Amino acid sequence: MKLRQEQIQRLAGKVYNDLSKNGLITLRGERGVVVDAISSVIARNFAAEQSLERDAERLLDETIAGMGRGAADIDRRRMLKMIKEKLAKERKIVL
Repeated sequence: MKLRQEQIQRLAGKVYNDLSKNGLITLRGERGVVVDAISSVIARNFAAEQSLERDAERLLDETIAGMGRGAADIDRRRMLKMIKEKLAKERKIVL
């Protein structure tokens, strides 16, 4: 999923507001600094997920190319999902 920086910033603000409202965090600094830190973490997570997606597509293409004729019976979406799940587990990324 690709989000613009403004969308990520709004999402970070929402996360902060919800955590604060429910008493799950206590503010130790300026709200803006905390929201920026949350935004940075979210942006890094999306970047990692996009990298995982590209790597999964590449591995799938390599696997299919190596299978030759046997690849005709492969459900590409299902195989891509399996590869993504495996890579996510190896990289400790929550999808």
